[in-house]
Amino acid sequence: MMRLQGKSALITGAARGIGLAFARAYVAEGARVALADIDIARARRAAQDIGDAAIAVEMDVTRQQSIDDAVARTAAAFGRIDILINNAAVFTAAPIVEITREDFARTFDINVAGALFTLQAVARHMIAAGVKGRIINMASQAGRRGEPLVAVYCATKAAVISLTQSAGLDLIRHGINVNAISPGVVDGEHWDGVDAFFAKYEGKAPGQKKAEVGAAVPFGRMGVAEDLTGMAVFLASDEARYVVAQTYNVDGGQWMS
Repeated sequence: MMRLQGKSALITGAARGIGLAFARAYVAEGARVALADIDIARARRAAQDIGDAAIAVEMDVTRQQSIDDAVARTAAAFGRIDILINNAAVFTAAPIVEITREDFARTFDINVAGALFTLQAVARHMIAAGVKGRIINMASQAGRRGEPLVAVYCATKAAVISLTQSAGLDLIRHGINVNAISPGVVDGEHWDGVDAFFAKYEGKAPGQKKAEVGAAVPFGRMGVAEDLTGMAVFLASDEARYVVAQTYNVDGGQWMS
């Protein structure tokens, strides 16, 4: 069953990892997809690999003009935008006494402001075009509770969950469903950077933290990007038309809510 047949999606941070897995899954379900990323060369290679149903658009979520241009290019290419996935994000870690204003500002600018103002730009397009759309924000289990070394990142993802609730309640009157996905620990090249933070602050050997968190997942392993695609397809489909302002855990049993 092609659950997204005829739909058009914009996915941020889609040149690699989870965003790219979403793009592939959406195309397999009949959608056309714009892979938005600050790394436009990599996004173009990924889009070419996917095929004619995918395009690449350059987007820096910290710059409003870049967001607006990417939304306009996507709408021009596909005629409309039915689905947005706010996936672009960065990770950071430090003890409370070592957090800097610069790192705090950068992480919130990408993870929270980037999500909000991309959501806003796409919602304005949907409302003007009369599109009953779907917006999916990427939260995290880190937004469900604090961690000693991850205060800033946890706070950004808690903000994404709150933003999802507020935007969902506001935009449903326009027929736009806003929901979120909360992954647990997901393996991928980004985990090299995460592991390096813990190696630095916890004195762990490279790869040790990754092994520890994988072993702690009730399912028995870390997630992979493809573990999240089913929820992303569901929330974008007509099957989720009555789902509003929710954040779904897809984490192998790490958090129950």
